[in-house]
Amino acid sequence: MIDINESVMQFLLAFLVVGPLLGAAAALLPAPPGLKGKSPDQAVLRHGVTVTGMILAAAIVLALGFDHHHPSRMQATTDISWIPALDVRIHLGTDGISLPLLVLTALLTFLSALYSYFKPPAGPSPKAFVALLLVLESGTLATFAVLDLILFFLAFETVLIPMYFLIARWGGEGRAEAAWKFILYTLLGSVVMLLGLLLTGIKAGTFDMVALATDNGRSLTVSVQVIAVLAIGIGLAVKTPMWPLHSWLPDAHTAAPTVGSVLLAGVLLKMGTYGFVRILLPAAPDGFRTFAPYLAAFAVVGIVYGALACLALARKGAKGDLKRLIAYSSVGHMGFVLLGIATMTPTGVNGALFANVAHGLITGLLFFLVGGLKERTGSTDLDALAQETGAALYGRAPRLGWLLAFAAVASLGLPGLAGFWGEMLALFGAFDPADGLSRPAFLTFMSIGAFGTLLTAAYLLIVVRRVCMGAAPQDTPAYADVRSYEFAAWTPLVVLTVVAGLWPKALLGLTDPAVQQLLAGGIR
Repeated sequence: MIDINESVMQFLLAFLVVGPLLGAAAALLPAPPGLKGKSPDQAVLRHGVTVTGMILAAAIVLALGFDHHHPSRMQATTDISWIPALDVRIHLGTDGISLPLLVLTALLTFLSALYSYFKPPAGPSPKAFVALLLVLESGTLATFAVLDLILFFLAFETVLIPMYFLIARWGGEGRAEAAWKFILYTLLGSVVMLLGLLLTGIKAGTFDMVALATDNGRSLTVSVQVIAVLAIGIGLAVKTPMWPLHSWLPDAHTAAPTVGSVLLAGVLLKMGTYGFVRILLPAAPDGFRTFAPYLAAFAVVGIVYGALACLALARKGAKGDLKRLIAYSSVGHMGFVLLGIATMTPTGVNGALFANVAHGLITGLLFFLVGGLKERTGSTDLDALAQETGAALYGRAPRLGWLLAFAAVASLGLPGLAGFWGEMLALFGAFDPADGLSRPAFLTFMSIGAFGTLLTAAYLLIVVRRVCMGAAPQDTPAYADVRSYEFAAWTPLVVLTVVAGLWPKALLGLTDPAVQQLLAGGIR
């Protein structure tokens, strides 16, 4: 890695948060004559690629300058008083837990902007689209960078409005209803979460996450911790989403434009699980221990429910939508993340953080691929695609078929790819949960979760068989195979899925020391 001055690191992290907002404001201004080119619409889309590219470059430099020998230490910190009366501070920082999510967010937003430059979504002005995309990026990056409970809430809420408009204005059939369901569910959950955050900060005497983690719940009575975990947990669980608070997700994914689905699955769902690890586990450990078995139970129900819903959509004659199927698969995959967190062990929490990143890479790739498939065929209906013998994607667009099969086997947790390690570590964590948790109960949860992996393999292999295999009629034209811009947008996700699967230490080496210290009670 490289040696970077601390003040430069502080600037880089601040730029990650503020840069996209400045870019969003610039996107709404008239383009200078020299930058308009032949099309003002293309100029603003190019602006989106440029700004997200700069943010990705800053995130990579931040990761290279990060002290990998001390990933448990908060780095690139900025701490400025903002609202003295409430002791609310502009406190930014990153450690081994948040750094991978910062890079993942910057990467997926850049790839989405690049894809949109060549394939703009059908809808209103690209100016508004690019501005909303950048505001969404800023809110997400801020969620992973801020270290103050009030700022966390503000960042957490910032992403709702741009995602609502991306679905409502650039989405497909049923977009208005899906957008309203998305905003109502998440806003209602957020109201409850705000009450929990205020209770925690007022009773502990600080809204600072580092101070709360170091205190490790000693300033909060058990009853206050229980109430705080319940209130904050509901808001986080809606965003994750945890069964049975998940019903907004399939509609939102089905209606959203391709890049909206990529960012919703790849980044926004991670904000909920990140809050569990960053706030609830260290700040209210006794309250969390009370609810951990219930969280694990909901998690494994979500794993099995998501897989069964996908099996129902994948079967012949069900007229299942492929985007909807992948959305339900996210309910199952995020169930493994919640199971790992519920174990309250370093093994389980590391597995949850690994599964978070793996899900972002793999499901982001899947939504990109399904978007490309819909562009070529005009449909994501499995029965319409497969007809009697299968869609024969291997023969009609070999590279696209291969990529879809690769993403499917990565999603089912094939050893050697990124999807394997997170799920395995979450199950290992359930095998030996933290002290004070019922081992027989968690062994049961582990068994149910393991059964869910078999169901996951079943529905994904059915999808591959129906979409990629089969014999197309002789008069059926071939589809356009992977285009150069699609290759550029999708290749990084394929490469990182393989790298994370073959070299898990690259990620676990960052998260493990930070998790160990977080669970022991303290962040320095």
